Amino acid sequence: MMEENSAIVASQSSAIGASQSSAIGASQSLGALGSFLRKCLFSVVSVGPIPEHIAFIMDGNRRYAKRRNLPAGEGHRAGFLSFMSVQILMDLLEEKIEGLLERESIVNQYGIRVCFIGNLKLLNESVRDAAERAMKATANNSKAVFLICVAYSSRDEIVHAVQESCYEKRNEIQAQIKRTRGGNGGLDGEAGLDTSEACNEGVEGEKENTMVNHVENVEGEVQESEKQLQNVPVVKVVDVERHMYMAVAPDPNIVIRTSGETRLSNFLLWQTSNCL
Repeated sequence: MMEENSAIVASQSSAIGASQSSAIGASQSLGALGSFLRKCLFSVVSVGPIPEHIAFIMDGNRRYAKRRNLPAGEGHRAGFLSFMSVQILMDLLEEKIEGLLERESIVNQYGIRVCFIGNLKLLNESVRDAAERAMKATANNSKAVFLICVAYSSRDEIVHAVQESCYEKRNEIQAQIKRTRGGNGGLDGEAGLDTSEACNEGVEGEKENTMVNHVENVEGEVQESEKQLQNVPVVKVVDVERHMYMAVAPDPNIVIRTSGETRLSNFLLWQTSNCL
């Protein structure tokens, strides 16, 4: 019996070892396949035109934990370490910004212009000040642009662009009205007085002529109003695009989401309609 039990245990151990080996082998095969596909992708990309703009969506903490059978909090813990790295970099940027202006740094060495994209008013004062100084310090660099989206959502960007476009057109309309009134040399006052005098003379004269003149004046005013409406500035697509947060750079050619998801999640909705 002892020998039989030992044989059974040995066979079970060998079966478990075989299954583990096959699982490891399958994992290695999938890893090798993924590496091969990445190489093929980069080879294809390198043959064609080089992308001008690559956008990254940095997320996937919960999925990271789930794939590795970790507690849900562990994914955020791992993500928090990355966040701390970014926070340290931001602190260094805030502390060493003067050094960025005085001596060569990596952004100046490679001619990188740094732009913070989003509603920067939502940031706390110290981070916003650091961001503004970083953008000012690298404003003359022209070899590459490094865009950092903070306090950003695509819907907020689109609303902001439409509002700014409307404000711009409103100012143009107000300027046209001022020029028109100024060019007529006090049209509102003197013309109103002349019209009153003409009406008084018409009342004293023939009523039919007065009615004809009144109709002609109304028709002339309607035609003039129609002409003015035709000349009113309208908001166009180019106006909206000019006021986008991302107007400082061309639209992305490629979007990479680190979690592997295929949705944009309110990120660059306007700019990514034709990218990979």
